[in-house]
Amino acid sequence: MKKILAFFFLFYLIGIGYCKTELLWYGHSGFSIKTPSGKILLIDPWITNPANKEGQKQLEELKQVDLILLTHAHGDHIGNTVEIAKKTGAKLVATFDLGKAMVNYAGFPEKQFGYDTTGNFGGEIILLNGEVKVLFVPALHSSALETTGSPKGLIYGGNPGGFLITIKNGPVIYHTGDTDLFEDMKLIGQLYKVDIMLACIGDKFTMGPKRASIAVKYVNPKIVIPMHFGTFPVLTGTVEEFEKSLAEEKVATRLRKLKIGEVMVIE
Repeated sequence: MKKILAFFFLFYLIGIGYCKTELLWYGHSGFSIKTPSGKILLIDPWITNPANKEGQKQLEELKQVDLILLTHAHGDHIGNTVEIAKKTGAKLVATFDLGKAMVNYAGFPEKQFGYDTTGNFGGEIILLNGEVKVLFVPALHSSALETTGSPKGLIYGGNPGGFLITIKNGPVIYHTGDTDLFEDMKLIGQLYKVDIMLACIGDKFTMGPKRASIAVKYVNPKIVIPMHFGTFPVLTGTVEEFEKSLAEEKVATRLRKLKIGEVMVIE
């Protein structure tokens, strides 16, 4: 009887939005999103990246993952995807081209990627019985899968992108992927009310702090969290420079500096 009452109480809390969304940063571009009902989404899960001292432990402790979202085919974004998928049964959310490349050349389980979890830019898919919606958003970058087996070299991985993730009874989160600033980001801000923007700022391979601050102005989220910086010495963009640039651009968005491994509870 107590278990039944506990179940209905949890259902009630979810229904009124009491249970919150949780966001965890693994470093680099890797994030975990826990929905109000307890579903787990990973984005670009390179959990064992060099900046994450607890990465191996966190990887070993992962028991439940429902979806893995990949922005593009570079190794620092694929990261631990295949290992996690085999361990947890997580489905892959990606463009069709990237998903097929992951199955054919990276060893991703074939049964865990299909038409129900694939899309393309401008398209939105509904997942987890309507609890999550994912809009595929373009990015200015490149995308090729590097293989060491046969064939060896760079394999076509589709076009790079980002995701606009809408959580039922939760926030709207925009993960930019690896990208430069582009003016069509304004459309995201015009068409959607973004709560949290996860923005690359590292420079060298993506936009740096100055261009990222303009991107934030275009999107106009409530909160921006910088990512893809400091993992390697060549990623020279800093949070301090980003904060300064946001002020210079007179951006009202609140900057949230997450520490690696920190969990942010989204009200």
